[in-house]
Amino acid sequence: MAKLYIEDFENLKTLKPKEETVNFLLNYSQALSVINCNHLKFEALLN
Repeated sequence: MAKLYIEDFENLKTLKPKEETVNFLLNYSQALSVINCNHLKFEALLN
C-alpha cells in the first residue's frame, strides 16, 4: 500500500507515521460500524 503513495519507495527504509495519526486511525476504526441490510451497506460512526 505504501507503494501507492510514495514515488521513491525503494530508497525509503521505514515508514514512521506520527503517533497522532496512528491514534486517529485506531479510534476511527473502533467507532466505525457497517450495517448490512437487504444487499445495502450503511456506515455509521458511533461517536
